[in-house]
Amino acid sequence: MNATILKWILILALAGGFAAAAGEAAAPALERGATVLKIDFDTPADRETWKLLPSTTWTPDGPKAAMSLRVEAAEATAGARPVAQMIALPIDLTPYRGLSLEFEGQAKADGVSRPEHGYNGVKFMLHFKAASGERWVNQTDVFGTFDWKTLSFAVPIPEDAGAGEICLGLQDSSGKAWFRELRAKILRTRSPILPEPDPKAAPPYKGHDLPRLRGVMSPNAFKDEDLRNLGMEWKANLIRWQITRNWGQNGTERDLDEYDSWLNGRLDELDQALAACKKYGIKAVIDLHSPPGGRDENRDMAMFYEKKYQDHFVAVWEKIAKRYKDNSAVWGYDLVNEPTCNKLTLPGMDSLATQVRAARAIRAIDAKTAIIIESENWDSPEAFAWLTPIDVPNVVYQVHMYTPHTFTHQGVFSKTVGITYPGTIDGKQYDKDALKKVLQPVRDFQRAYNVHIYVGEFSAIRWAPGAARYLEDCVSIFEEYGWDWSYHAYREWPGWSVEHENLPVDKDHHTPAATDTDRKKVLLNWFAKNEKPDTTKAKGQ
Repeated sequence: MNATILKWILILALAGGFAAAAGEAAAPALERGATVLKIDFDTPADRETWKLLPSTTWTPDGPKAAMSLRVEAAEATAGARPVAQMIALPIDLTPYRGLSLEFEGQAKADGVSRPEHGYNGVKFMLHFKAASGERWVNQTDVFGTFDWKTLSFAVPIPEDAGAGEICLGLQDSSGKAWFRELRAKILRTRSPILPEPDPKAAPPYKGHDLPRLRGVMSPNAFKDEDLRNLGMEWKANLIRWQITRNWGQNGTERDLDEYDSWLNGRLDELDQALAACKKYGIKAVIDLHSPPGGRDENRDMAMFYEKKYQDHFVAVWEKIAKRYKDNSAVWGYDLVNEPTCNKLTLPGMDSLATQVRAARAIRAIDAKTAIIIESENWDSPEAFAWLTPIDVPNVVYQVHMYTPHTFTHQGVFSKTVGITYPGTIDGKQYDKDALKKVLQPVRDFQRAYNVHIYVGEFSAIRWAPGAARYLEDCVSIFEEYGWDWSYHAYREWPGWSVEHENLPVDKDHHTPAATDTDRKKVLLNWFAKNEKPDTTKAKGQ
């Protein structure tokens, strides 16, 4: 079976199966959960579609002697990296344009070395090129020794996607890995058709009566001096107060009794922060950065797949709403930070449904405080293409902006630095017009549904060449569109700090600036336009 035949098998599966090809009644097409790709290496025809390397072999494995692909990469010589051992299967993505697909494959490993970058190691990956950008998508941080387990990832297929490839193997790692049972299912159907904007629509709900909220992401611990500086000297009128711990770790927040004990301590600290916000004219967003259940090894949130954590998530927000419903310093409840949901869930368990359930529980307690909803895929702009408004009153929608990630996070997760904005990044020209295109799904959503948008996070690492220009271009777009915003981050990790020198390029060494940096000046210029909220009056517009 060659790649062309495989292509038609996939198209027929997507269109309703072989029965439809034979003229019989077709199964419903494009349904969530429908399988569009199935490769079992036990089938000789499936094995023939892969062109092997000397380092790859077909081998039976396990009690049922199921056939698997074995890949081996030798250790590299001193000072060099292991040679990538990857094979690929061509796939035509045209039939899947506008869909989001969930890919799953079984893998095991023996002594796979830890790669420099988390996206390398044991790789089951989809790679494709499109006019909108080239993509490589796979589960990250897969290395070491482990028995058969599922690797999975989700990817939205852009409308201009064409030829792609499914890749298996080892990259930037030595050791051995095995693969079998590859699958792809429809995770999300095509985006809804947006209604035409209503020119006669009333002003959208914002949750405040100011021209704009402009501020920062919060520090990790309360200090009155930090909030005094922010409100009185910087003139910011907003802080997104993160309730967080175990940043970047997986498998945490599972002990719910221990979680509640930790959370109670953070809420006591929040009480102090809100008292300071009232003194210094700052509105606060309560950001539940670390939800019950935490994230699994694929960075998915456990509460989207295990109901006990979803139940506890709702109970946590009921507790927060009861505690702060009359607090005039609180602008909004930010339900969950950067939700990720990369595999199929049970009905009512996905990221939006979970937020809706919590929002309704809050509204039974607090009718006034703004509820802030985040999109999927790390609250990315692109995810607004498939977001739909929720049927809960007094809601604001949040987006995060770190595109192009190669620029904003250079030197954070990789050693590559010196990437300049504006300029050619990842093969594309990035400037203010390009940033507008990135944010277009959010703008379209705003106008179609007459809702208010809040940019909860945006930034560029302090040593990124052109970081100040990037911040200025982002903020000027937010202002043009009438969006509230908060910079990431204020007196948190110095890598994001506008109070530290742009150089050196070093994650472990940071020099406080003797004078205002160009990045800080961008923020201060916009904060100077702020009006202060009256944090003593009752909530509501």
